Amino acid sequence: MYKFLEQTAGGHMTRNVRTVQRDLNLLALSEMFERDDFNSYPVEDDGQVVGIVTKFDILKCFAFTTSQMLPRYRDLMSRKVGDVMTPEFIYVSPDTRLTRILQIMVEHRIRSIIVLDGAQKLVGIIAREDVIAALKATASD
Repeated sequence: MYKFLEQTAGGHMTRNVRTVQRDLNLLALSEMFERDDFNSYPVEDDGQVVGIVTKFDILKCFAFTTSQMLPRYRDLMSRKVGDVMTPEFIYVSPDTRLTRILQIMVEHRIRSIIVLDGAQKLVGIIAREDVIAALKATASD
């Protein structure tokens, strides 16, 4: 387990990250979630990460409120990613220790975290599964 203390995001993140644009509709996004089996996608605009969109963001659209008792599926699924994404997102750098990432995930109840380099460019994403795999790998040492 001591080996886990030294591990960083750069050693366990997914480097080939699929991103989405703000103008993608939620129906296409939901199809991407199903096809790729991801929990979230970074949202990019002109090569900059401007937010993150998750499966939960789609679910929130269907929440029953006093003004919206029966949400219309087609209407809601035609909305754009830019309307539902989270623009204030948590990110880490490739040299962030997995212990810190684990702490962030637990504190904020998030499933994945965007990894940006010093120039604020997307270099990866790290998910709960990556952290669990690192824990398992270091437990056998």
